[in-house]
Amino acid sequence: MASLLTLSSTQSLLHSSTSFKGNVSNLKKRPTHFVSLNLNKAHVDKISRKPLIVLSKAASSVPISGDSLVASARLRLDNLGPQPGSRKKAKRKGRGHAAGQGGSCGFGMRGQKSRSGPGIMRGFEGGQMPLYRRLPKLRGIAGGMRAGLPKYLPVNLKDIAAAGFEEGEEVSLESLKNKGLINPSGRERRLPLKILGDGDLSVKLNFKARAFSAAAKEKLEAVGCSLTTLPGRKKWVKPSVSKNLARAEEYFAKKRASPEWSDPPSA
Repeated sequence: MASLLTLSSTQSLLHSSTSFKGNVSNLKKRPTHFVSLNLNKAHVDKISRKPLIVLSKAASSVPISGDSLVASARLRLDNLGPQPGSRKKAKRKGRGHAAGQGGSCGFGMRGQKSRSGPGIMRGFEGGQMPLYRRLPKLRGIAGGMRAGLPKYLPVNLKDIAAAGFEEGEEVSLESLKNKGLINPSGRERRLPLKILGDGDLSVKLNFKARAFSAAAKEKLEAVGCSLTTLPGRKKWVKPSVSKNLARAEEYFAKKRASPEWSDPPSA
């Protein structure tokens, strides 16, 4: 009897307060075809976490509420700005009591640094010899000069003797490259050859180099080698200077050819 009253009340409730017009007997459990998801606690917390919103200085000054949080508070190109406190204005030194910095405003009472004008140059030490002039100058590459840069490719006599040159062969920059004695690279490729006198040589060879050291020249001449000094590159001069040099050379050539130049007058 109680079940009939409950069923009748349920039917009257459905017909009166809801729009359901079907049969109540059809409302029973049916198997679902959805795949169950196994979510652990960390994954659920990651899903339920709120999205990160980066605020800028411009956006922080505007009150944010509700739906406008995502629309106007995000970091965009039109509201970029430095973080508060990251940039400070330089202290503007005043001139007098009204600036609120005292009578001298941080400049001191007297002296060159308290006067108006550009001040003093860097490194100035009040008139005494400054530090950058007291220190010795560095020569060569360390000092920024060209004095320390190499001017020649040096090769010693002992290296030439160990290379296995046969008698009568030519010793030049190209032959030394072919033998593997030198392998210039970079700036060294434009440097000329210089023969140094460390070691001894017992084979007569034909040397072609830009320069010979005094010891090397003496040893090679004692062996009977032929030495050929190659000319260097001519230094560029202005056309007007080269013209004057040519005229001077012509003038002194005529002077040397004259008999007065060859036979100076006797006192």
